[in-house]
Amino acid sequence: MAWTPRPSQVAWIKAGLFALCLVPLARLVYGAFARSLGANPIETITRSTGWWTLFLLLATLSVTPVRRWMNANWLLKLRRMLGLFAFFYASVHFMTFVWFDHWFDVAEILKDVVKRPFVTVGFAAYLLLLPLALTSTNSMVRRLGRNWQRLHRLVYVIAVLGVVHFWWLVKRDVTEPLAFALALAALLGIRLAWKAREARINPQPRLQQ
Repeated sequence: MAWTPRPSQVAWIKAGLFALCLVPLARLVYGAFARSLGANPIETITRSTGWWTLFLLLATLSVTPVRRWMNANWLLKLRRMLGLFAFFYASVHFMTFVWFDHWFDVAEILKDVVKRPFVTVGFAAYLLLLPLALTSTNSMVRRLGRNWQRLHRLVYVIAVLGVVHFWWLVKRDVTEPLAFALALAALLGIRLAWKAREARINPQPRLQQ
């Protein structure tokens, strides 16, 4: 039988997860003040925030399979936090590009988006992530109803775009992008297997001719 924590324990788990998700940011802030981010601190910040965005996106997608495997529905209470932290690090990643790489020069930003495919893909992923973050509140879930679930399926597209963005960025050593790609393929494959199983168990009735 799966362990089910009490509400007070869930609150402590969420607080601990919140603190853990802030660790990458704390390390970057400390590194900036200690001047230990390497010869190119902007690149370090960009790579780190991008990496954690992808990691947290995949962690968000992992909640449902783990919940079903362990029969632990309480894990769903952590999914929104993970998703919002993914958006947070994506925003820091994006602002690093806009601010430190281009100093808010819109013409240069758009030129980069058009000319560099990995930037194009990353920019598209962030734009798709925005409505998911904006509709993550309980009130928006109630207001959108079933459309909320349809909208939030964009997370699969965003994750794919994020992996492609990372792969095209590194160009040569694709070890880390490959690891993310394999993890994402496994998560998507699990969901496709569920769909196929449900279709076999509950086949759709044929329409009368």
